[in-house]
Amino acid sequence: MIKLRPHQERIVASMVANRKGQVIVPTGGGKTLCMIKDAQREFNSGNKWGFILKQPDRKTIVVVSPRILLAQQHSNDFDDWLGVHPLLQRRILHVHSGKTSHYSTTDSKKISEWNDENSKYNRLIFTTYHSLHRIQEAKIPVDIIYFDEAHNSVQRHFFPATEFFATRDGIRCYFFTATPKHSLSISHPGMNDEEIYGKVLEQVSAPELVRKGYILPPKVLVKQLEMIKVGRPSVEQDAENLLATIDESGVDKILVCARRTAQIVNMVSETNFCNQLQMRGYNWMYITSKTGAIINGTEVGRDKFFDTLTKWGKEKEMKFVVMHHSILSEGINVPGLEAALFMRNMNYIAISQTIGRVIRKGNEDKKFGLICIPIYDRVGISTAKSVNAVVDTIFNKGEAAVTITKK
Repeated sequence: MIKLRPHQERIVASMVANRKGQVIVPTGGGKTLCMIKDAQREFNSGNKWGFILKQPDRKTIVVVSPRILLAQQHSNDFDDWLGVHPLLQRRILHVHSGKTSHYSTTDSKKISEWNDENSKYNRLIFTTYHSLHRIQEAKIPVDIIYFDEAHNSVQRHFFPATEFFATRDGIRCYFFTATPKHSLSISHPGMNDEEIYGKVLEQVSAPELVRKGYILPPKVLVKQLEMIKVGRPSVEQDAENLLATIDESGVDKILVCARRTAQIVNMVSETNFCNQLQMRGYNWMYITSKTGAIINGTEVGRDKFFDTLTKWGKEKEMKFVVMHHSILSEGINVPGLEAALFMRNMNYIAISQTIGRVIRKGNEDKKFGLICIPIYDRVGISTAKSVNAVVDTIFNKGEAAVTITKK
């Protein structure tokens, strides 16, 4: 089992001491490992009854993610790193609509039946905010629930189930995020509501993690290009300016955040953008909810897409450009990414999450995560302002990028 870093030890100790609360940690700070360590301690507490009696105190732990892909990633991480006594076996359930090697259902009756059938075991349930209410409807007992990327929980459709579990006696609830979302309106939920979310148990600053070498600092590169004076840029201009910014970056593994799905599709199908990438030695791939996953022009399943992305990310000599609109922004761990290229503006949460994709430590030569912004219209100007503001807040001032809802 991986040894916890000092800030992770503080987090786990605070979780042990408090039944509810918020953990604010920058992306790359190892939130998932804190969950795993806490779950390990809970499951192993079955030792107290003595194995001879064989009447352990079994636990049900729920892990909530914003996306199916992240739920699957969490499941793999728990499976790989959860150190539990061999006699304290566990069973895993997925509650979402995605494909998984584990038993999966969104039927509340089947969730209840699965819980009863596995009453002799410790139980891990991986779900999404979209499907969390199904566990509520199943009326099964829950001992602990970890809300990852917890800023998602304040959304109107997700909050009722969050509130349900957070206000139940006997349930330990922890809300993990790098980007808290607060509300100044009584009509809209926010993480500043301590009755639901508890107090901030630990808040780790990005400068601390950079100083100790756990993550890398971001470096912002603004590429000033010929401005578009009237209307929107053409798809040819988008492709040309994107290539110019890739050339300027000088790195091998690049995440491109497109303005819209159509921008990706049109550049791929209507310009020589992909041929130009290949002439430069880059492979190319993209994934969107509308088009599915494409690698070098071939449609593939999501599993192959992410397996390939992970494999390429770990290969030092591999060069690739991966394009998306929003599906890779939050939580998904893509090893090896060196630069994020912003073609569009985003809110502070999405900007922070995207920066987090490229500040993880990679090969020994990587000294920073490069953030590239081409400016050739008003979108680029506003994007550069937003990105610099987020970098200043998180990495210079050492604060969390808190989003405020006023209405």
